[in-house]
Amino acid sequence: MKAAATGMDGETLFLCHRIPFPPDRGDKIRSWHLLEAAAKLAPVHVGCFADDDRDMSFAAEMERVAASQCVLMRDRSRAVAGLSGLIRRQPMLVALYDKPGMRRWVARLLRERPIRTIICYSVQMAHFLPGKLPANVRFLMDFVDFDSAKYAAYGAAQGGPMGWINRREGRLLHDYEKKVAHRADISLFVSAAEADMFRRAGGVEGCRIDALDNGVNLDYFHVDGGYPAIGRPGGGPLIVFTGQMDYRPNIEAVESFATGALPAIRRRHPEACFAIVGRNPVPQVEALGALPGVVVTGGVPDVRGWLAAADVVVAPLRIARGIQNKVLEAMAMARPVVASPQAAEGIDAREGEHLLIAPDVAGEAEAVLSLLADPARAAALGGAARRRVEERYDWASTLAPLRAMLAGGGGKGSREAEAA
Repeated sequence: MKAAATGMDGETLFLCHRIPFPPDRGDKIRSWHLLEAAAKLAPVHVGCFADDDRDMSFAAEMERVAASQCVLMRDRSRAVAGLSGLIRRQPMLVALYDKPGMRRWVARLLRERPIRTIICYSVQMAHFLPGKLPANVRFLMDFVDFDSAKYAAYGAAQGGPMGWINRREGRLLHDYEKKVAHRADISLFVSAAEADMFRRAGGVEGCRIDALDNGVNLDYFHVDGGYPAIGRPGGGPLIVFTGQMDYRPNIEAVESFATGALPAIRRRHPEACFAIVGRNPVPQVEALGALPGVVVTGGVPDVRGWLAAADVVVAPLRIARGIQNKVLEAMAMARPVVASPQAAEGIDAREGEHLLIAPDVAGEAEAVLSLLADPARAAALGGAARRRVEERYDWASTLAPLRAMLAGGGGKGSREAEAA
């Protein structure tokens, strides 16, 4: 076991739906920095899941921060999880991660170790906590995003069986989120806007709900950093989107831009290229590579080279929750960003000064064209973006409140409520 960290009494249990290492995608970036910060305060025991063999291969890396760990393969299919959720009236998100081995490991730790704080990252991990926690254990629930609102938005936009499934998931998941918030000593969201949305949805009166902002690694995402240079495909203006390309909001975003905004841009700049940069592109994303001016890279060793080469970085998401790391990273690289209102919502930046906000396909094309027509303005926007993230989104600053949150006073009387 690792030598004990100093700073707080007792030890911490950290539960996370996906192994936090390496911090190379949005959810892992936040969970990894949260884990590292918690490990500086007390020994941390980590329970998490691996999505595949690649994820599982990183389990050894966790040993440098974890006092102990339990990493299990998440091998339950969505079909099985959906059926189980229907039978048990569970949200599919909870059923998808139901694993008795994790529940047994958590129960043993709570019996055998002096656990004084529990951090759950993503709401489905609260499912592994016993119905009644010891009175001296403080429970911090990092919801990150208001996930049920995302499913409700999907359902509202769809008909047929998938619309029904997503509307059901939105309802059941929101009921579960409310129960967890009442059990927790403090519930966190990735931005003040996200926390306010959760409060306004109702049913959480008396719960402590707060924001703990994401940050960005300012030394790594820096225009002067050491990374391989990227040539411009086609030799013309380069527009870049980054993200995990098996994630539905990202898929819909690049489809919309490639088929809508890009043709309008190429009428003015025939050599313009739209690069879709990200791991695991699904077939419908791969198919976009057949369109004029579209490049689908798949996973790349270092995304910074693509960001540095971009004339404009776009984030045209129509459904987005919380803070978009892709936007913070592009801003940190001093790139001019054109974002949808949804992608920009959680970020403390001013439109027209730190980034441009475009509400639809026509607006995206117009905003990109305006930046391509005025390189000096584009450079000024990128410089202001870098300064803004330096002021507002350094990880050391955004995570500074964590110690007080973990060391706070007693819990809620509702803790004795049965787990959902």
